[in-house]
Amino acid sequence: MAGIFGFQFGNFNPVGGQPMAFKEQYRCYSMVFSTKDSEEIKHGGKIIMPPSALEKLARLNISYPMLFKLTNARQTHHTHCGVLEFVAEEGRIYVPHWMMNQLCIREGEIVVVQNVSLPLATFSKFQPQAVDFLDITNPKAVYPLPL
Repeated sequence: MAGIFGFQFGNFNPVGGQPMAFKEQYRCYSMVFSTKDSEEIKHGGKIIMPPSALEKLARLNISYPMLFKLTNARQTHHTHCGVLEFVAEEGRIYVPHWMMNQLCIREGEIVVVQNVSLPLATFSKFQPQAVDFLDITNPKAVYPLPL
């Protein structure tokens, strides 16, 4: 980005010094369409993005780990995720099917992806969904497994 008098300002907006944000639109597909189709990926909280996204992110002053907000371009539904790899075809992202349901989108619809910084959680409360939970002999040993 060339600034005033042709000087390069890098990752910063010359008027305020604030880092520039990553905000792009992609066609969204579920993980079954990617070459990385495994059970862990299908149920996880990470997406696959194109290599051009990595190039843009590398030029920006973003915080790590890379976290993103995915927003349905037609509605106000959104969710947050991380990134697994940058190997998707250009113009596409691959997301777990549960994320597509959360966003209320179908295969090939447009999703807005923007980087975000989220605060660290300080508390979590878990509530059993069925009485079968009471049959577990050591519940504390089971807590971290699906997380």
